[in-house]
Amino acid sequence: MIALAFWATVINYLDRQTLSVAAPVLREQFHMSNVAYSRVVFAFLLAYTIMNGASGPLIDRLGTRLGYALTMLWWSAASILHIFARGALSLGAFRFLLGMGEAGNWPAAVKVVAEWFPEKERALAAGIFNSGSAVGAILAPPVVATILLHWGWQPAFAATGVAGFLWLLFWWPIYRPQPVSAARHQSPPISAGVLIRTRFVWSFTVAKIFLDPVWYFYIFWFPEYLKHARHFDLAAIGTYSWIPFAVAGAGNLLGGGLSGFLLRRGATVTVARKSAITFFAALMLSAIPAVLAPTAAGSIAFVSIAMLGYTGALANMLSLPADVFPGNAVASVYGLASMGSGFGGMVFTLITGWVVDHYSYTPVFIGFGILPLICATLLWTLTGPLMPLTRSRDS
Repeated sequence: MIALAFWATVINYLDRQTLSVAAPVLREQFHMSNVAYSRVVFAFLLAYTIMNGASGPLIDRLGTRLGYALTMLWWSAASILHIFARGALSLGAFRFLLGMGEAGNWPAAVKVVAEWFPEKERALAAGIFNSGSAVGAILAPPVVATILLHWGWQPAFAATGVAGFLWLLFWWPIYRPQPVSAARHQSPPISAGVLIRTRFVWSFTVAKIFLDPVWYFYIFWFPEYLKHARHFDLAAIGTYSWIPFAVAGAGNLLGGGLSGFLLRRGATVTVARKSAITFFAALMLSAIPAVLAPTAAGSIAFVSIAMLGYTGALANMLSLPADVFPGNAVASVYGLASMGSGFGGMVFTLITGWVVDHYSYTPVFIGFGILPLICATLLWTLTGPLMPLTRSRDS
């Protein structure tokens, strides 16, 4: 079951990263500045943010099987529509549609984890499915670059869209819910209004504002950084830009493994999860020497460490909703909280485009190195203990 969520996440990132790899070609063809490109990325994040709040409750209502299928169907069709882009405006419109569908992947996958895995295994299970983001990002540069060089950018978008329809052929007949705790999954549904007023949800939402935009920067801007700051051509981008994502894949397993180890050693869920997040957030400071490194190889190495830090932290962030809420609410909780990361992503994406156009990548890397520590600090100070929700405690 977790393999199905893993491959959905691979496809999600293939679709998402196609633009990042094709950006140098599309920017030249459509005459886009850094600011114009940031607006195209903003369109994706705007839809992603809006639909995070809607897709989670929708998936909780429809169930994991149907909800996941509908989100995959939507974003795969949107990916294919990119072949009709004729400029920045139409490209932004299709990115908006893609963001609407892709927002459902993580709430749905988190719900798979809640349905199938007990407390001590959740962070590792979340890390396994989330490693699909690294695998998708690893595959995208060489695959998309090869398609671009031989057939053009339109077939690249079409191919990644078709992959989603193939996934549906496996998902629909195979997936079935298997609650690990029937009592928690059969509890009365919790409305979105009640959820957002709980201490955990609003504080978790605020914390995510300072973590997820860092990943958005790497996936949307790193190929551009290699081209304009390190003078890579398209072939070199395809050859080397996958390396940090390969390293990041290990972070998913290390992050889940660290909190699982702490739990087995007797740590509370609160200490295990938050300590693991803090450790991996500290690794993301390596973004600062990445931009200052004299060689491209050194820069890629430091970015790899930073991205490993992100995925290690995220493996634990993904498991937090199931630590607190029953299974019939976790998709809603993660979707609502991800509106925070989407909002942060939109703001920081526009700032990134403006800063790069007017200054350089240096202040951007420094800022994204510091932001994760703010997230960790907020988790320690705002979210409170991680224990199953009771109405009297949190509502």
